[in-house]
Amino acid sequence: MTSGTLSPDQEQRVRRALAKVPFAKLLGIEPESFAAGVAVLGMPLHENLKQNSGVVHGGAIASLIDTATAFAIITLLPEGERVTTVDLTITYLRPLVAGRATSTAKVVRAGKRIIAVSAEVLGPDRSLVATALSTYLRLER
Repeated sequence: MTSGTLSPDQEQRVRRALAKVPFAKLLGIEPESFAAGVAVLGMPLHENLKQNSGVVHGGAIASLIDTATAFAIITLLPEGERVTTVDLTITYLRPLVAGRATSTAKVVRAGKRIIAVSAEVLGPDRSLVATALSTYLRLER
């Protein structure tokens, strides 16, 4: 699926929606950029996100991915339409310990009921940390 530029009103709507997600605020997830079918979100890697061995917990990375994929979809939805995650498959490639993680999510296919999205997470050195595929279901209005 190709991406296009969002109008200023569309981008503001997406940014406002992200600002209303309490869990994203808790994790420190921040918007970097949006385009039609694409979302780039960042997350600072602080001590509260680490597991006992000193690396960032996989659940924190999964949450960054899930948020990025959802907002890639939101860039394409009309106001008021809702979706929910059906599945999320992540392949973790290397650990993160400090800095900032960035997730780029892209809508692969937006069907009438099912939306497929891919994502990747880069570490502070721009190395590939994780890849993911996710499926969403459009909810009945």
